[in-house]
Amino acid sequence: MAWSGGKDSAYALYQLMKNELYEPRFLLSTINGNNHRLSMHGVREELIEAQAESIRIGLRKVYVYEGTNEEYENSMQKELLKVKANGVGTVAFGDIFLEDLKAYREEQMRKIGMDCLFPIWKRDTHQLVRNFIREGFKTLTCCVNDAFLDQSRCGILMDEKFIADLPAGVDPCGENGEFHSFCFEGPIFKKKLSIITGEKVFRKSDMNSNGFWFCDLLKK
Repeated sequence: MAWSGGKDSAYALYQLMKNELYEPRFLLSTINGNNHRLSMHGVREELIEAQAESIRIGLRKVYVYEGTNEEYENSMQKELLKVKANGVGTVAFGDIFLEDLKAYREEQMRKIGMDCLFPIWKRDTHQLVRNFIREGFKTLTCCVNDAFLDQSRCGILMDEKFIADLPAGVDPCGENGEFHSFCFEGPIFKKKLSIITGEKVFRKSDMNSNGFWFCDLLKK
């Protein structure tokens, strides 16, 4: 299971765990080796480890240092060939409706002879996020894109009010990159993770004039 630690990968894993056809063997996360945080989300490596421990599924890590696509693809390929040698033939992703991203995943997996699985593909995102909340999952926003959301939406619980208050045009699952999250409680966990919020930091984007607010999440 490609594992970001957020709501989409958590809910996708939940669907797999309920389906007798599948046996999730590993969680696979990409970690920035320079700061030991999850790439894109900025979540500390130790929190991803705590999730895997509570879920009781082994964690595999892909470390990147340069931040280039070539480095990411080469490192990911090496790690996936290792799990393939352990009898794993399929990688699951929490993508919902981005066709270009799905095509990219499929092409990368095809290169190494592995299959793709998308457990929550084409689900209605409004219904999906409400099911996520109603089924007992709890998640905090760890990163928000300031082109869509302001600092006040970073580091808070994603609940019904959060969803209802989203500006028009913002996907309720953040599928277009509006926000990212960290899941700390729910039916996939054997025990709730105790998390506190720390400093909020703004980082400019290299691609445009906007940037991202990150909230440092810490183990309590």
